[in-house]
Amino acid sequence: MTSHAASPSRVLPVVRTLLLLWLMTGLHTPSASAAMNIFPLAYTPAPADNPLKGFLPFAGSHTNFPHSMEYTHFPLGALMTGPTNFNWSPLEAALNEITQRGHQAIFRIYIDYPTHSTGIPQFLLDAGLSTRVYDDYGNKGRSLSPDYESPLLRQALTNFIKALGERFDGDPRIGFITVGLLGFWGEWHTYPHTAWNPSIEVQNEVLDAFESAFTRTKFLVRQPYGRNPRARRMGYHDDSFAFQTIDPPAWHFLGELKAAGETHKWQTQPIGGEVRPDIQSCMWKLSSRNCVPQGQEFDSCVKQTHASWMLNQVAFVPGLAGGDKQRAIEGARLIGYELFVASAELVDVKPRAPLAIRLQIRNSGVAPFYYNWPMQLRILDAGSNTVKTWTTDWKVSTLLPAATNAVWSSSTETDFGPGRYTILLRVQNPLPEGKPIHFANTSQDADSPGWLTLGQFQILPNP
Repeated sequence: MTSHAASPSRVLPVVRTLLLLWLMTGLHTPSASAAMNIFPLAYTPAPADNPLKGFLPFAGSHTNFPHSMEYTHFPLGALMTGPTNFNWSPLEAALNEITQRGHQAIFRIYIDYPTHSTGIPQFLLDAGLSTRVYDDYGNKGRSLSPDYESPLLRQALTNFIKALGERFDGDPRIGFITVGLLGFWGEWHTYPHTAWNPSIEVQNEVLDAFESAFTRTKFLVRQPYGRNPRARRMGYHDDSFAFQTIDPPAWHFLGELKAAGETHKWQTQPIGGEVRPDIQSCMWKLSSRNCVPQGQEFDSCVKQTHASWMLNQVAFVPGLAGGDKQRAIEGARLIGYELFVASAELVDVKPRAPLAIRLQIRNSGVAPFYYNWPMQLRILDAGSNTVKTWTTDWKVSTLLPAATNAVWSSSTETDFGPGRYTILLRVQNPLPEGKPIHFANTSQDADSPGWLTLGQFQILPNP
């Protein structure tokens, strides 16, 4: 067998190509002394008072149960004084008080709240708006049910919603808005007086107005009202939670969502509500937990609805103690999101070389975090001084509940000198006084309040 040596003319181009590839690859390969730093991070349950989730009370100063939000409501007549005239001072005052306590607000505007004085603006009554008197729900004729088909009222509602959005859409003091306005308690029904119910045309007008006015702040309605609710950017609130939540019967909360094809809406829009007042005081007691109807157990309702928050006044007033309180805290912790960083990867670099960060992160809760608050990284030097902070392009709302980790990467220039550095992560609450999101990690706040410590890396000295 005859062998044939390769000619120089064929070898040299191959050598040049290999040399070029080696040089190009070497520019992006850490030196032999550089190290890949992998930091597994330990899990610990996130607190029950993380922002925009858990249990909340009616607005007020409460220190006996962990929470991050407060609920309040207002009659339309307190905020609207004419067809295009508004008095925002009651709502502004309430938002500011809630903010001063480090919390965000959920609020509702109502027209007809049984046992309360009428919420109908006086200018509409003066203009002859037709109303109905009723004694149901202990009302004794105090509140009035308006004619929701009245063009006068319908125009007033769309004017109000437009002005409300211009003033408050995207306001960091606000967590969520429950739409209200129509029906008893703002729950969009007038049962048992079903003939008084607002028509689907009126429902659509209100929902259209909310979608136009609120493109940043999330809003919720009681059930899938209006035409084609699946196409709308609205969440839902179950105001009889753990009592009439799981179907059957079909008129329970989940049954209504199923009929409308809305059982997956939680993936993009929030689910909230109120624990049924009848069971708030007994559902956490081991001796009387049967006060919750069979099949409506709290944990099952949370898992099937993917709820993020619940009004639960009894946890705050008169309050709970001992094991009852601890069980309620665990219930609050179960609601909503829980963000866990499983590991961080950092590579030692030379001065001014790009630093790459790689995270494994997952949502171990039952619901997403519904806003894209900025996710920031911070670098501290050996003396715990901040040398750099930047905002990533990571979108926290994309983390749906999952058992597996998502992998996120970011990079930045290292425009500082050699040494050992620590890198930290936070989700920035746009409310300066608001509580930070705490990850479900033991290294939370280890180096800086509100920040999660991910690990360390080195900027290597030049040879």
